[in-house]
Amino acid sequence: MTMNALFQEFHVSRFARDRYQFDDFLFATNGEVIFANFHAARVFAQKMNARRDLVSFPEQAIRASQINALGLIHEVAHHLVRWYRQTKNPALLADMLSAFSAQVGAEAVDAMLRRFVGEFPPLAVYKREQTIDEYLAGATEGMPNRELLMEELLLLWLENSNPAFTPFQELFDDAALERDTTYAQVTAALPAFFAGQLRLGPGGGGGDDGSPVGAGTAISSGQTLLDLLLAPIRAHPHSLEGQLDYVRQSWGAVLGRYVYRVLGSLDMIHEEEKPLFFGGFDSASLPIPDFRHDPSVDAPENFTLDREWMPRVVMIAKNAYVWLDQLSKQYDRPIRTLADIPDEELDRYRSWGITGLWLIGLWERSEASKRIKQMMGNTDAVASAYSLYDYQIAAALGGEAACDDLRQRAWQRGIRLASDMVPNHVGIDGRWVVERPDFFVQSDFPPFPAYTFEGPNLSHDDRAGIYLEDHYFTKTDAAVVFKRVDQASGQASYIYHGNDGTSMPWNDTAQLNYLNPEVREQIIQTILHVARQFPIIRFDAAMTLAKKHFQRLWFPEPGTGGDIASRADFAMSKAQFDQLMPQEFWREVVDRAAVEAPDTLLLAEAFWLMESYFVRTLGMHRVYNSAFMHLLRDEENAKYRMLMKNTLEFDPEILKRYVNFMNNPDEKAAVEQFGKGDKYFGVLTVMLTLPGLPMFGHGQIEGYAEKYGMEYQRAYFHESPDQYLIERHEREIFPLTHKRYLFANVDHFLLYDFATTDGGVNENVYAYSNRHGEERGLVVYHNAYGTVRGWIRSSAAYMAREDGERALRQKTLGEGLELHGGDEFTIFRDHTAGLEFIRPSRELIERGLYVELGAYRCQVFLDFRQVQDDAQHSYRDLANYLSGRGVPSVEEAIQETFLRPIHQPLRALLHAELFGELNELVAAVGKQEHDPLAPEPAWADEVDELPGLADDLAETTELESVALADDEMMAEDDLVDALDERPTLHEEIEARLLALYGAVAA
Repeated sequence: MTMNALFQEFHVSRFARDRYQFDDFLFATNGEVIFANFHAARVFAQKMNARRDLVSFPEQAIRASQINALGLIHEVAHHLVRWYRQTKNPALLADMLSAFSAQVGAEAVDAMLRRFVGEFPPLAVYKREQTIDEYLAGATEGMPNRELLMEELLLLWLENSNPAFTPFQELFDDAALERDTTYAQVTAALPAFFAGQLRLGPGGGGGDDGSPVGAGTAISSGQTLLDLLLAPIRAHPHSLEGQLDYVRQSWGAVLGRYVYRVLGSLDMIHEEEKPLFFGGFDSASLPIPDFRHDPSVDAPENFTLDREWMPRVVMIAKNAYVWLDQLSKQYDRPIRTLADIPDEELDRYRSWGITGLWLIGLWERSEASKRIKQMMGNTDAVASAYSLYDYQIAAALGGEAACDDLRQRAWQRGIRLASDMVPNHVGIDGRWVVERPDFFVQSDFPPFPAYTFEGPNLSHDDRAGIYLEDHYFTKTDAAVVFKRVDQASGQASYIYHGNDGTSMPWNDTAQLNYLNPEVREQIIQTILHVARQFPIIRFDAAMTLAKKHFQRLWFPEPGTGGDIASRADFAMSKAQFDQLMPQEFWREVVDRAAVEAPDTLLLAEAFWLMESYFVRTLGMHRVYNSAFMHLLRDEENAKYRMLMKNTLEFDPEILKRYVNFMNNPDEKAAVEQFGKGDKYFGVLTVMLTLPGLPMFGHGQIEGYAEKYGMEYQRAYFHESPDQYLIERHEREIFPLTHKRYLFANVDHFLLYDFATTDGGVNENVYAYSNRHGEERGLVVYHNAYGTVRGWIRSSAAYMAREDGERALRQKTLGEGLELHGGDEFTIFRDHTAGLEFIRPSRELIERGLYVELGAYRCQVFLDFRQVQDDAQHSYRDLANYLSGRGVPSVEEAIQETFLRPIHQPLRALLHAELFGELNELVAAVGKQEHDPLAPEPAWADEVDELPGLADDLAETTELESVALADDEMMAEDDLVDALDERPTLHEEIEARLLALYGAVAA
């Protein structure tokens, strides 16, 4: 006989069994509860809750994790007693029986044991298949039952002494024993009895095979067995979780196989206590990657090379059904299929610089999803775009032929179509759910006993019945599974809904099981099928299929569960998991696509600090960068600049592969998050001028505020395009989309600190430069309220590859713009204002660029060129004269500077007072013309001669302008002669005007 063979688990009183009608399968032959798995604990808790008034007293609800913890603590206590008997005193229980019989008398002990069996009956006694006396006279696998009951008495006393067990005392209440027997005397003598037994030493024990397992041990030398059993209670008197954690940390060396049971029980507690989160991230909780402490740093670098067109993609998202509805209203005709989309719309997108069109919801959707949406109240809904029946273009959108038509017309305009691929789940009634149910994560029984499936059959296929859990319809629960019934055999299975562990399950989906190699291959074939139709593929929720997250969610390592309810039941060691899923699924996808669909841009929606891993190691071309939207929206500028700096120091290539956006289908509209003013346009400018892939949201350009649900087939808001917003896009934004080649890459990208005049760094200013060939661009944006002044000179550090080695480097603004020193001047244009600026190149190199920006103001400097100053120091004089101001044209300003000696006296002469008098003169002349009998004034001749003098002056000015534009058009001597005449003309005009003034005054 082995002591491990004995059923020694959790006793439940006859009273509790009668009240709650627990199923017999929950009990061992000795009457103790067997929690062989978490399902048994859930059944037990459900039985208790069914007899409680939880509507009036919700605080009385029993959690299965609490019941499981009770049973496990009891079971571990049995294990420690067993370990003590194996290592110290095999006759411990017989000694206890003898000692207490001697103390209170054999008859008293016998009466106590009889009452114990009556209060906590073994299964045969409870079912009246055996009498109490027969049980007491018998043995279990060679061990006398009377001796076994001494151990049960010890543990019963421990349970009633444990404050954390108090809410469940009705299950093991010892009040009757204490009242009617010598139980109180016996248990009071327990400390003295164990004090006389062999004491424990440090270390000691091990697993069932004698080997130490788990953490260290806190068994101190001289400790009694009773002290050891009481230690968790004393350490955490009111917490079951705390006691289990104490057991894990302190008794690891003697727990053996129970280590994993304890970890699983803690996971179950975490599952039930996990809060649900709804909505998106806020910037305060958004994690910022710190690659110094990121384990992915050690992962291999394996970027996938871009095709030439990929870095220049500017993408716009469109919910297919909603877009067709909006186009129908816009063009005042039915536009129902993809083939009906007007060429004018595609022409407009091309003129805007859009080169990628992401159509959301193209594939044939789940009929069950549509039915669920409509049953829940939205009678106008279609199925969710991410609950798919199969990867065929939806018939309602015109099918494959209509999609081919749109694809060809878009490509004629340089626009590539993009599509979703949803790899982690299919629709609840998807083709594979019917034909290949083995593809899915599932259970043979409902993970929670309270689940019922009495609702309508949602399947449209006679081969399988599909049943949603009933509490979804009453909105009182969100079940993690649905019921599938094989109609031929009647066999039921319970398939898990898709779930990322952050909120509720997606109740119209079925979760694929990636531990099945057939599933992995089938998904890869589906991806290649999509790639043959769409050169850009977006993978929905791709991070959930990374190995570490797929295991965390669905087959958690013991001690790491809790993200999806009931999945701690299916805990799996990392070694077991790696055997079933030996390599990263996404790496295999990328490698296969590189061979079979090499001209396909693979774009991953990935969060959870997985962004760099997805592009650098798994090889995706692009990955979502949700931090851009959240942090710039909330003006957490220091955080976002830190993210950029961390990325540049680790590997700038990652920055190039971010997908930046101001909204996406899961978030509020851009106008709701950023408004329509300078902040919106400033952030949008940054989005379009940073490396990476910029993505516009549906309705963003038009200023639409509606957030379109994935089940929408039309827009519900009656919104019209904001023409002012569109026109401002056309002035300020779309010229930049046509310059993506300048900003898309990271080879020459530099991020600068904005040094304030007091010596600090203003984190609210984004300043960066980039180059492509001979073109250079510098962007400065102030993402905050107020005015800032400062200098842009020194870049942030970035990782440079030099001779195969990685090194951190910094550059100055002058180096970033490739400026040369000496007497050269740098001229550049502000894209938004249209003004040109001139600075001494030496100043830009040595001091940097001085900038002043108001609230949410942005400047994009383009068209950088350097000029050598001439002998007359024209550029120097102009730069000094402008003192940092901009002008429409530097060259025209040079001409005006050349004419300044003439223009300034003339402006002084033609002042406001004189023009007032001349206006009266003109009025008098007009009166004279209308009165032929009036005498001609004495100054009339003066007026007649003024136009001729003005023409002479204009002619010399025009000659100068022509000569400045092309000095070959006029001989230098002729130009000098003409210019020499101008002072004389000025003097003559001045004299004539003064005489005229005098005449008028007279």
